[in-house]
Amino acid sequence: MTHHLDGNVLAGALSEVFRTDVTAARGRCGGCGRTAPIAEAMVWTDAPGLVARCAGCDRVLATVVDTGDRVILSLAGLSAVELRR
Repeated sequence: MTHHLDGNVLAGALSEVFRTDVTAARGRCGGCGRTAPIAEAMVWTDAPGLVARCAGCDRVLATVVDTGDRVILSLAGLSAVELRR
């Protein structure tokens, strides 16, 4: 059985890419359409990077891999991300 954390664990990794706190952003799952703060995602850390899954349907929303000199970010499972200015 694997253990997951909430989406707040993404804050550090994503702060290197975005100027704003992305965990407060709202994302829409491309699978079930659920819209919720990124902080509510279920995040697994026992992979080569961070894997964020939808709390509603378990679809992969985002992956973040830190290779040392690069950050590889995929938001393929999100159909939209709403950021506050």
